[in-house]
Amino acid sequence: MKQSIQIIAGKYRGKKLSFPPIANLRPTTNRIKETLFNWLMHDIHDANCLDAFAGSGSLGFEAFSRGASYVTFIEKDKLAFQNLIKISASFDTSILRVIHDETLKYLQLSLSKNITPFDIIFFDPPFSNSFPYDCLNILANDKVTNPNALLYVEYNENITLDPETWTKLKQKQAGQVIYTLYRKSVVAVS
Repeated sequence: MKQSIQIIAGKYRGKKLSFPPIANLRPTTNRIKETLFNWLMHDIHDANCLDAFAGSGSLGFEAFSRGASYVTFIEKDKLAFQNLIKISASFDTSILRVIHDETLKYLQLSLSKNITPFDIIFFDPPFSNSFPYDCLNILANDKVTNPNALLYVEYNENITLDPETWTKLKQKQAGQVIYTLYRKSVVAVS
C-alpha cells in the first residue's frame, strides 16, 4: 500500500507525493519541514540543493516548490529511486536530477568532477546505520559545497561536527528525531 507526503508551501503547495512502503524509509514530518524551511526562508530561493539519502524526496521537492534553482536527489534503494524518477517526471522540469547511487560514492566522485557546488544540503541518513561522518568530511570540500553552505542534519542522536568546518546555527528535537542546521565555516577544505 502506497503512502504519501504533501508539499506544504510554495508553487506546488498541497501536491501529494506517493511513495511505496520501503524498510527504514521515514519521510520528514510536516512539523519538522515547516520549522526547517522557516530557518531557510532567506536562503532557499535560487539555491543549488542536494537531497542526500533522499528516500521519499520530501525535503528536495519542498525546496523545489519554494524556489530552489536546482535539486539533486541521491538514493541507493532501487524502489525509492524509481519512485523519485516518477515524481520528478510529474513536474516536467529539468532542474530536478535523480541519481541512483550511495551518497558516499557520489560525493567521492564529485571531488574529481567539475560540479556546481551545493548551497544547501539535506542530510537525513537511515537511523539503522551508524552516522556517515565520511560524507560530511567530503561536504566540507569547496569543490562540493559553496562557502557559507548550509547543512541540515536529521538523525536519532545528537552528533558532533568539527566546529572549524561546520558552525551549529539551530537545533530542535521532535520525539526521537534531532534536527540541526549548520553553516559551513569560512575556513574550509580545498
